[in-house]
Amino acid sequence: MSKTFIAGLDGGGTKTAVVIMDENGAAVDSFVSGAINLNGQQESSVRNSLHEIIGRISDVCGGLEYCKHLCIGAAGVSHPEAAGRLESIVREAGYASGLTVTGDHVTALNGALDSPVGMIVIAGTGSICYGQNASGQTHRTGGFGYLIDDEGSGYSIGRDLLRAVVRAEDGRIAPTVITAMVYEQLQVSDVRQIVGFVYDKNTNKKDIAALAPILSRASAQGDEAALAIVNQSAGALVELVAPVAERLHLRTGELALAGSVLQCNKEVREAFGGMMRQRYPELVCTLPKHDAARGAAMIALREFKLV
Repeated sequence: MSKTFIAGLDGGGTKTAVVIMDENGAAVDSFVSGAINLNGQQESSVRNSLHEIIGRISDVCGGLEYCKHLCIGAAGVSHPEAAGRLESIVREAGYASGLTVTGDHVTALNGALDSPVGMIVIAGTGSICYGQNASGQTHRTGGFGYLIDDEGSGYSIGRDLLRAVVRAEDGRIAPTVITAMVYEQLQVSDVRQIVGFVYDKNTNKKDIAALAPILSRASAQGDEAALAIVNQSAGALVELVAPVAERLHLRTGELALAGSVLQCNKEVREAFGGMMRQRYPELVCTLPKHDAARGAAMIALREFKLV
């Protein structure tokens, strides 16, 4: 068996996916461990998870010295302090070889297209678009958080569904089937309870985003308010893609569609696809080929071969 390995980590909000490859790019192991996102976890928890991950990598490779490069993709690492803290913990765990710490949108692109070149738009709880061209130039739009950004995301859709409920209640828009669906999911019976839910200090952005699947059911019934949210969300995602496509001259090629909104909400995906075909007819929208952990491993393999 090969004695040269690399590893990729995708640090999600609730877990970390890990892929270990040999020097030929063949996956030899994959597993899931605890979250390593310093934005959402205590540093002690991140430390425990990373130590566990590094230990497992050591076991699989027959010693850490045989893992020649490690790539970590995680949210929030554009802040130098966060990236530095992750690197310190990895070194503390005994890993001394090559290390790359980058944003999870970068690893997601590499996994989605099996290549660093192209674009990816991610619409999950939040929303972001990222691309890289053949010259190595990169550009990112969005991803600035739910308080000031994240249009077209699951959070944005959940918030817009709640807005539709209160606007229909006071007569600003026509009655909508969204109201009964939201009431059922939240187990409430009036708008006052909706307001209580929204402003409860224990309600977070994921709780709001959890309402997003209602949009598919409501729009399937031809509900006017739901269809307006579909078009608004799709348009917001097109707005994310356009500056990346223009700045990087990526008006052709592939655009990967990732995240729960684009992968699970047929109406938003189709509306988005229609708008993109009108604007960029030579750009092909595709679903991801692989996940971000595989993308991180591919980055690690390339970095190892550059040494």
